[in-house]
Amino acid sequence: MTVSDGGPYMNGRAGATEGSLLSLDDGDIHVCQDGPRDAPALLLVHGSASSTRSWKAMVPLLTGSHRVIRIDLLGHGRSAKPADRSYAVPDQARRAGTALDRLGVEHAVVAGHSSGGAVATALAAERPDLVTALALINTGPGLDAFIAPESAAAVPSQWPPTDEQLRRFASTAVSRAGYRIPEELLDDVRRMTHHTFLATMQAVRSYLEQGALPDRLAVLGKPLLVVFGEDDRRWRSSSASAYRAVAGAEVELLPGLGHSPILEDPPRTAARLLAFTTIHAVRVD
Repeated sequence: MTVSDGGPYMNGRAGATEGSLLSLDDGDIHVCQDGPRDAPALLLVHGSASSTRSWKAMVPLLTGSHRVIRIDLLGHGRSAKPADRSYAVPDQARRAGTALDRLGVEHAVVAGHSSGGAVATALAAERPDLVTALALINTGPGLDAFIAPESAAAVPSQWPPTDEQLRRFASTAVSRAGYRIPEELLDDVRRMTHHTFLATMQAVRSYLEQGALPDRLAVLGKPLLVVFGEDDRRWRSSSASAYRAVAGAEVELLPGLGHSPILEDPPRTAARLLAFTTIHAVRVD
């Protein structure tokens, strides 16, 4: 099944984004592709309670040199939302790897935003042959870096959440004055089920309880870029220094940006990502 998502490329030519549903054993996964199919692959993984749309402003800045692939993790966006499947981080990573296999991708740089960085880490651990390098954007290294919300009201207490609850929940995702989270991203939260929302949040917590990301990444030997909005209100930006335990890791703080640089300043975020991927991407023969 192919659907249009809007964007600069279709099958490597000018046109709309190519979106498709891939039927996996435990549910359909929605995938978007942009850019030339013979360019190096770059997989973008969204965070919890988000979707492929969170990367939308970044895509046109990346397709000049990459085949950009975005997926909706199970339970999110236009992917299936079953109540009887695992939402554990390694299982989400396995599905992402299977999606790349189905698309004929043999090597990819993987970038994850927020908890998407945990999925990227798990994918690299499970499929070191597939992942050539990782970029983590505002991904907390461990639970001790988490900034607890000032009030329990910051997390939706009913389902579906009210507009006010959604705005409170989303408010910590950005820091730039006057910036409003796009309504389509709030719709992505509304479309989740209460089960998938809670299961996803708990899955990320469990993964970090089992091992901090720098410890997991240090043994993989993969090139690593860590970008952090300096004014993050969900994870302490100073915690980014923990990733320096990974040999050769590049760590950069972006002043004036919060938890979602991919939304708040796509050009600055894309420029840093491209400087990294240009070196570590594997070209298709």
